[in-house]
Amino acid sequence: MLKKDKEKVLGEVFDDERVKSFLDYLPPAGVDRDFHLLEKAYRGMNIDNFETFLNYFREAGYNLNATNPDGKTLAQIASEHGHGDDYVQALKAAGG
Repeated sequence: MLKKDKEKVLGEVFDDERVKSFLDYLPPAGVDRDFHLLEKAYRGMNIDNFETFLNYFREAGYNLNATNPDGKTLAQIASEHGHGDDYVQALKAAGG
């Protein structure tokens, strides 16, 4: 059974251009841009698309270890989620 929070992403087609478009999001005030981009991708992509995104993210020179306003990295946050293990492994494999 699919996790409720990931069901919403399965209906959308994520080609390379769509995956790259996640690099264009602007963060809210007080949020690190790099962290915001990672979090948007984590919340909006399945693991395969997220891994592709991480390649584009790194190529653009962004920081995989960026932190949120509370000082946590995305890997730390995802490790607290039941569905986050694959995402944490992808972040680690990418150098985060």
